Amino acid sequence: MPLFGSTFSPKKTPPRKCASLSNLHLLDRSTREVELGLEYGIPTMNLAGQSLKFENGQWVAESGSFTGDRREMQRLRRRNQQLEEENNLLRLKVDILLDMLSETTAESHLMEKELEELKSHSRRRK
Repeated sequence: MPLFGSTFSPKKTPPRKCASLSNLHLLDRSTREVELGLEYGIPTMNLAGQSLKFENGQWVAESGSFTGDRREMQRLRRRNQQLEEENNLLRLKVDILLDMLSETTAESHLMEKELEELKSHSRRRK
């Protein structure tokens, strides 16, 4: 019985059977759709009593299903417009404040530079 001379030889694995035993892959597309139920139709959902369907990449209210109040819709649109205007105003104010800050910082750096030059000039005189 050799200490390092023995070789390991595993048994060969038996060949695998066919991956799928189902004959559904042999059926044509229409038969598979009937068998597997692949006809989904148009996606729909119901939000707050309003039925919506997905058409051409957008959610559209189904005809006759709108139960909301027109005045409420107009109020929400006006509020949305007000908030957008306020948001734009605040962005403008932030831009102005950033410009003012950068201007003040630049002036401060110039004054510090002038002060350093005056100090070095006065030291040379002494």
